[in-house]
Amino acid sequence: MAFGFGLRAQTPDEEELDAKYAVTLLKPGTAAPDFTLNDLSDKSVKLSDFRGKTVVLVFWASWCPDCRAEIPQLKSMWASSDPAKVKFVSVSFDREYETFRNFVSDQELPGVQLFDPAGKKDSAIGAAYGVQWIPSLYVIDPEGKVVLSTVIAGKVASVLAGKTVSGAVLPRNLCTDESCAL
Repeated sequence: MAFGFGLRAQTPDEEELDAKYAVTLLKPGTAAPDFTLNDLSDKSVKLSDFRGKTVVLVFWASWCPDCRAEIPQLKSMWASSDPAKVKFVSVSFDREYETFRNFVSDQELPGVQLFDPAGKKDSAIGAAYGVQWIPSLYVIDPEGKVVLSTVIAGKVASVLAGKTVSGAVLPRNLCTDESCAL
């Protein structure tokens, strides 16, 4: 059941997936490793460029069915978030740049889209973040610390909405409309 800000009730199966696949992800309180990748304009972008803002960091690939399934919820979160306070940064593990670029364009994916040509298996950035399953998602606070690491987009939506998830909570003023006040 969906309700505002991309929020919906988590299913027991999703909780099991998170318990199984998020165990290697960085723990809350950990400093988020900085990295540099190129965006769609071939501009070099560092994660630290977004210091002072909450960052939703998403590791994904166009060939991943679970990643594609979470696109509507990620778009909803992006549309409901205050862009002055929250930045969405996505790292694609696609092997071919054209595949990545075309998918982002076709799906009208929002936020900062970055390309890691190493792919999931060989990505130094993915390894630094403990990514073994995609999508893997992080919420990083304005000081650069991990607030939440998960494989479930709904948990990110809950944290952005000011709800406590796995001990993670952020201020309730990260949205542009009343959907955060659920």
